[in-house]
Amino acid sequence: MSVEADAGRLKTEADEPGWEVDPDDEWGVAVIATVGRQLKLRREAVGMRAAEFGEAVGYGEDLVYKIEGGKRIPRQEYLVKADEVLGAGGLVAATWEDVKKVRYPKKVRELGKLEAQAVEIGVYECNIVAGLLQTPEHARAVIGAAQPPYSPDDVDRMVAARLARQSVFERDPAPSIHFVLEEAPLRRQVGGTMVWRRQLERLLEVGRLNNVTLQVMPTNTEPHPGLDGRIELLKFPDGTAVARADGLFNGRPTTDPKQLRIIELQYGIIRAQALPPRESLTFIEQLLGET
Repeated sequence: MSVEADAGRLKTEADEPGWEVDPDDEWGVAVIATVGRQLKLRREAVGMRAAEFGEAVGYGEDLVYKIEGGKRIPRQEYLVKADEVLGAGGLVAATWEDVKKVRYPKKVRELGKLEAQAVEIGVYECNIVAGLLQTPEHARAVIGAAQPPYSPDDVDRMVAARLARQSVFERDPAPSIHFVLEEAPLRRQVGGTMVWRRQLERLLEVGRLNNVTLQVMPTNTEPHPGLDGRIELLKFPDGTAVARADGLFNGRPTTDPKQLRIIELQYGIIRAQALPPRESLTFIEQLLGET
């Protein structure tokens, strides 16, 4: 029997063995429902009741029913344990390849897919450190500060999704990535001094990559087009692009050439007003030295 050694009890929903399925995510719903149905059929084929199976894998009966009913996204650990208990020879564990594609919210998956295809990525962030640059601890502190607060399960899922997007830095060939960050969020000690220092160190690490340009917009500067909010600009190998700006076109993504030119113009002005890359890295180093 697999149980929590420290608590001597089966894991329940509060222990976050999976994530809730977004009912608006049709593809995700279909994948999780299929995996859940396979698990149920295999359990019944070996003659195990849900409670008995749950005890064997270390999870509560209610969660077994939720996963089998397609209401809960199982984590890899659950599928591996289920495979062992059911003697599935790796077939149940292999369903993780499908589950992991839908385990993050639909909007994040779509953004990650675009970032994975782009040859050029431009981001201006005015209020926080850009998600692609956040450390796990920083991301958790930022997401955890939301009001009304997210559940621990949702925080876990959102942090994991944000970090998964950072695989863009590992692409080969590497895309050209440009960041402009405001000074104020860099001074805000989100998560405490140590988390803040590690975040600044991460900025230096990424900012020194050959394919990355990182710039800081000083607080003591003239007004610029980014005062209305965040800007994202993605360009693809076929010459197409998609962009969004909080202060333009209702903040919606656009591929319209005229609208793209306006966003590109604004982003270009912002980059021109920000500190040059070398001075920006020196600025971040000085922030680190102030602690």
